Amino acid sequence: MPPEARAQEGTTILSQANPVGYRRSLVISPVRNEAEYLQRTIDSMVAQTVRPAVWLIVDDGSTDATPGIAARAAEQHEWIRLYRRPDRGVRKLGGGVIEAFDEGLALFDLTDFDYVCKLDGDLEFRPTYFERLFEKFEADPRLGTASGKCWLVTDNGMQLERTGDEFSLGAAKLYRVECFRQIGGFVRKVMWDGIDCHRCRMLGWRAASIHDADLRIRHLRRMGSSHHSVLRGRLRWGYGQYFMGTHPLYALAITVYRMFERPWIIGGLLIGLGYLGSWLRGAPRCNDFDFRRFLRRWQMARLGLFRRPLEPE
Repeated sequence: MPPEARAQEGTTILSQANPVGYRRSLVISPVRNEAEYLQRTIDSMVAQTVRPAVWLIVDDGSTDATPGIAARAAEQHEWIRLYRRPDRGVRKLGGGVIEAFDEGLALFDLTDFDYVCKLDGDLEFRPTYFERLFEKFEADPRLGTASGKCWLVTDNGMQLERTGDEFSLGAAKLYRVECFRQIGGFVRKVMWDGIDCHRCRMLGWRAASIHDADLRIRHLRRMGSSHHSVLRGRLRWGYGQYFMGTHPLYALAITVYRMFERPWIIGGLLIGLGYLGSWLRGAPRCNDFDFRRFLRRWQMARLGLFRRPLEPE
């Protein structure tokens, strides 16, 4: 049976590497034109000591060799599947990635799984990555979403991509299914990968990215560089902060903080410009008032200007 047909079936095939019913996980990877990197992600997944029950690669209209690479992997491994979407002609960021993820997710019944993961197709990680991460979840019943930390591969060596410890990485979000369903999944908007973690906290869950040698992720392509340029990505980041409802003082803090990483100074300034420009033109914002109030209380607490909101101990 062709791998694409298996993806359409949506039935659960548990990996033979794992005991039946043990850490049942569904991994979904929306990819577009990842031919340069995808095989390295596949190699990392195949080497895992604890494999997912199903890994669905959702090809979002690639025009390069990406579908062929994914199809070969699906032919070789029963637990890997390929689902192809038509080419829309352009790479659609933010909401487009989640549209592809959701279309893949709709092929399955989440009650068949304990964990669900959104995983990018330009990552490498150690063979014990998922095993160690599952152990973190099992040790903390309030942990709703988690990841390791990302290290960017550069010409000058490895560079840590700075992400707050209270957020799982957008590139590799592993969720407890119960938590994922409670937050309503991902929103199809820029800053989806921040909104979800704050919704976790609102509902009493914890979100985390964890410093651990076994959980290091090698990011083969710079965050925000896949569409036009890193600089355009920083402007988009600023708009995302505005859309989410970020307090102006916290937006200023982000602007200053991000000046001290590549691209030096200008990257942070463009985040601030993206936020300010969105405010001046009256761009649309998240219309969930309770969420925005919680978000701003949390942000002011981070700045030491307000009592920290109640979170799980």
